[in-house]
Amino acid sequence: MGALAVFGYGSLVSRSSFAQTLGREPDHLLPARLPGWRRTWSLLRDNLAAEKTFSRPDGRVPRWVLGVNLEPAAGAELLGTGDDELAPNGALIAVSEGELERLDVRELRYDRVEVGADLDEGHEFERVFAYTARRDHFCAEPPAGAVAMAPYLRAVEAAFTELGQGQWELFLQTTGLPPVEAIEPVLIEDRIPPGNPRDW
Repeated sequence: MGALAVFGYGSLVSRSSFAQTLGREPDHLLPARLPGWRRTWSLLRDNLAAEKTFSRPDGRVPRWVLGVNLEPAAGAELLGTGDDELAPNGALIAVSEGELERLDVRELRYDRVEVGADLDEGHEFERVFAYTARRDHFCAEPPAGAVAMAPYLRAVEAAFTELGQGQWELFLQTTGLPPVEAIEPVLIEDRIPPGNPRDW
């Protein structure tokens, strides 16, 4: 195991998506959960101003797109037994310092935070990081007309299914599907910066 890892809880669990950014597939995906946190559909992207703009198949352009996010869980939501049934599942992936910096470019609407102290036992990493929505990209409730990207949802489902038996079901139990319509997007503008390859 390396000294550094990232806790992937969405598209980073996808081997192909991870490789698209870092130029290599992860050596190993170690299934893990993150007690004290919640995975929510609370990452908000302005589709008109983002590095990629998508339309619906009929040409209408939605303003807002939702993605998954990690939020610290409120104390009242944590079970007194110490078990955290809503703790998000995901994968620990060994990375280098340079690869973390490249992931920072990809995850441009997120802040990188250290979460190793919150993880269940069973890993040997010295430091573990995850990405949580920046304040200006966080929304507690989706705005009217917000959508999710169907290809993103399919990629996440495929990644968690590949991660192991019951992992996709656990994703659904702890998080659920997007609370908005999932659309088949059509790319109409691409201003994506170098180092930030994504299909959505």
